[in-house]
Amino acid sequence: MDGARLLAVQLLSPAFPTGAFAYAQGLEWAMDAALVGDGAALAEWLGDVLEYGSGWSDAVILSLSLRPGADHLGLDDLARAMCLTAERLTETLEQGRAFAATSAALTGSSDAPAALPVAVGRALSGLDLPRAEVIALYLHGQALNLIQAAVRFMPLGQAEGQRILAALSPLILQLAARAAEASEADLGGCAIGADLAQARHETMQTRIFRT
Repeated sequence: MDGARLLAVQLLSPAFPTGAFAYAQGLEWAMDAALVGDGAALAEWLGDVLEYGSGWSDAVILSLSLRPGADHLGLDDLARAMCLTAERLTETLEQGRAFAATSAALTGSSDAPAALPVAVGRALSGLDLPRAEVIALYLHGQALNLIQAAVRFMPLGQAEGQRILAALSPLILQLAARAAEASEADLGGCAIGADLAQARHETMQTRIFRT
């Protein structure tokens, strides 16, 4: 394994300091409303988010941001437009800002604030790694962040959470391969339940997560 690949793993690890632990993309509301109450329901929810919701949108925008000559300012506008709720927009902008500030010291890339998938693509574009590999690492980290949120919120052990993540691997690899060759025309999806959960999370009086 070469240095560029190890650096990509470091940058896309859920432990990288972006504050991702504070966000759950509406999953907290879904768990509170008993729509996601066990491991099976969580796995189904995550699969849908990855394939039809924010996972797919982020994967395509990341893919476009990794390409030579990418218009990162334009892609940042596009990434913002794909956020359907105020909380989701805050999440991607704040994580993107934190990612850019820290990754710039490691990659020499711009530290200008940007939506998370754009900031990631901009920072990793110079590593000369296959796009599908970078996208898979990104989606894997996003899925793990949500699983860790579920572990903290409901009766779900760490072992069960890891089993769910492992079971999502084939889907993550499939989506990464598709997104690697995608264009702007492939953006879009239909994860209505997750979008409504994000909106309803904004009105919760007591909550652990910011989204």
